[in-house]
Amino acid sequence: MGFIIWLIVGAIIGWLAGNIMKGSGFGLIGNIIVGIIGSYIGGFLGQLIGIGGLGFIGDIIMAVIGAIVLLWVIGLIKK
Repeated sequence: MGFIIWLIVGAIIGWLAGNIMKGSGFGLIGNIIVGIIGSYIGGFLGQLIGIGGLGFIGDIIMAVIGAIVLLWVIGLIKK
């Protein structure tokens, strides 16, 4: 059950980041991948700047920020 929730949260995070970055989106699988990788990037960035243990909402915000950073880097590479 935890794996399914993990996929759903990843899809939501990827979708949110895609909407914030005004991208065309990557579809369901792409959004899940962007959300999961973005979660790791957001966690890394949070530890790097000393923000940790913010709770569930804080983790979601950091994951969205990480996904936005990921989409920004992908946009740079595509150009």
